[in-house]
Parts: sequence; C-alpha cells; structure tokens
Amino acid sequence: MSVHVDRRGPIVEITLDRPKANAIDAATSRRLGEAFSRFRDDADLRVAILTGAGDRFFSAGWDLKAAAAGEDYEADYGPGGFGGFPELPGLAKPVIAAVNGLAVGGGFELVLAADLVVASDEAEFFFGETAAGVIPDAGTLRLPRLMPSALAKELLITGRRLSAAEAMAWGLVNEVCPPNDVLEAARALADRVVAVAPLAVQAILAAIRDTQHLALPDAYAALRAHSAYQAMLASEDAREGPQAFADGRPPEWTGR
Repeated sequence: MSVHVDRRGPIVEITLDRPKANAIDAATSRRLGEAFSRFRDDADLRVAILTGAGDRFFSAGWDLKAAAAGEDYEADYGPGGFGGFPELPGLAKPVIAAVNGLAVGGGFELVLAADLVVASDEAEFFFGETAAGVIPDAGTLRLPRLMPSALAKELLITGRRLSAAEAMAWGLVNEVCPPNDVLEAARALADRVVAVAPLAVQAILAAIRDTQHLALPDAYAALRAHSAYQAMLASEDAREGPQAFADGRPPEWTGR
C-alpha cells in the first residue's frame, strides 16, 4: 500500500509510503484523495495529519519516473487535485503537515496547502521543476501569497533550498523540532485543535478561504453572510461555550 490511514479518535493520520522518496503518481494521488474525502465526510473526524514514511523524504512530489513512462503532466489526480486535499471541494477541516524530511516540488506544494505545519529541523523545502522543464503549478500560485515576492520568485525559479528555520521565520511553518519528535509534535497540535469547538474551526477556515481576496469592508459583509459562520452562531456549541465558562467546567463540544 502506498497510503496508510490510521485513526486515533477524532484524529486521522495519513502516511504516504512509497520508497525511496514518497513520490506521488496519479494512482497514489487518487488514493490520498479517497483518504481525505473520507476525512471530510466523517463527522466524527476533526483533524488530519499528513506525513511521509521514513526519515529522509516527506515527499519528493511528482513521480518523474511515472512521467518518463508516459504519465501525463495533467493526469487525473483525483477530486482533491495533486496530493489528495489541496483542491478537495467542501474540505473545511484542518490538515496538519508533519514534515519529517525533504519536501520537494509537489511535496512542498502540499506543505503550502496545509493549514498547520510541523517540521523536522533537518527538513528542507524546494522546487526543482524548472530543472525538469516545467513549473510548480500550485507553488507558483501559493508561494507569492505567503512570502515576499522577490524571495518567492527566487525559490520558484532557481530551486534554492529553504531550511526549516528559514521556513519558520517566513511563517510557512508553525513549529520546528528534532526529527524523532515531529509526529508527536503534530499529534500534540492536533489535540489542541480537537480541544476547541469544531464548528468554530470550520468557520475560521471557510472564512479565510472565501474572504482573503476581498477588501476588509467586503470581507466583513461576506463573513457575516457566510453559511459556516451562521451555522456556528446558531449551534449548540455556541451556547455550550459560554455556559461551560459560567459553570467553571470544560466545555463538551458536539459539533452541532
């Protein structure tokens, strides 16, 4: 199996396991998409952790051997696009990338698409597509939105490697830790997500996704009219939070 799925209560761990470099061909991308679709559709699952097997590669991205064998650059990667989740319709639950090694090309794009990122202090991030005669599609769209344009262009064009420390300094990574601690750190972060109200988390992710391109006055209006925001305000959890505070007890979230 190239994709392993392990459930821990409301947390699902999805592991990409394709030695030697966890490269992703179209079939593997579709398997990832199936795993993330199940995560999206299961009301009891709250957060997903994506990692790579082994200790050298998170993912080398697009499988160039598959490409050399004839797999098309625009192959069918599944409903979530390349890697299973970046373009998955209706996904409003957080994805944590646990980056245990090199994140190259499409692997780096998955990191950029994740909501939260924990990285090994030995991890490196880079795009090598221009050396293969193509461009990093999602990286070209996402990276300039997340860091200064000049630096994003340098990374995209030249393939310069970004260290984990640099990635954290530029806000691409939430936490850097020793290699053996990456998965546990991601699990601890996932536990922190699970501790808060699920509909509030979903409303935040939906609002960021749907308003970040708007001017602030328009964003306020869009937020207040957003279905996820309205569902959160009308939920039992929105009443449970203040009541639990008043009672001096931990809240009991239902996601309703």
